[in-house]
Amino acid sequence: MRAMHKVRVGVSLAALVVGCGAMSGCLSSPTYGTDKTAGVQLLDDLGDIASVSAATPKEKGVKYPNRPGLVVGGAKDTLTAPQQSLASKDNPAWLESPEDARKRLAAEADEKKSDVNYRSPLAQADSSRNRMTEAQQTAAYRAARQDQAGTYDQRRYLIDPPQQYRQVADQAALSDLGTPESKKEKKRKKDAEAAQQTNNSSWWKPFQ
Repeated sequence: MRAMHKVRVGVSLAALVVGCGAMSGCLSSPTYGTDKTAGVQLLDDLGDIASVSAATPKEKGVKYPNRPGLVVGGAKDTLTAPQQSLASKDNPAWLESPEDARKRLAAEADEKKSDVNYRSPLAQADSSRNRMTEAQQTAAYRAARQDQAGTYDQRRYLIDPPQQYRQVADQAALSDLGTPESKKEKKRKKDAEAAQQTNNSSWWKPFQ
């Protein structure tokens, strides 16, 4: 009996010590940089919520005057006119867009279509643009052929290899077309005839 009593007393004391430690841990909780613990701050917040008294300003003697009205000038007729925007077609220095110039010239050509001596600037520009000399036509034709064949000598696209990678070490290899097909065909026939004669004149053929 005494042993059981001692066991019960020991268990009770241990539970009491553990409970006191837990309570001390709660009371000494961190403050997180403030002067109050989490439990104390919770109690203060609950007290503020339960309070029904209206919040009073700390300084009752402060006066807040009304905002004054706008100051309006006496003579409204002498006000300065707003500056005109320069970004308008009425400005003589305004640059005419190519679309507007083409529309204006087209309308002018329609108005003067009965005039025999009138020559539209659009037609003059097109004729002067398309007029090429014989040397220019030859150069343009060669450039077009090079573009068509893919043999242009300058890198134009990102997928094109660099120029130094397109250089050939032996320029004579470009003009070497190899053995003609006629000679290859003759050689194949000659080899076939030689092989056939060899098969017909075999010494072991009679023993088959």
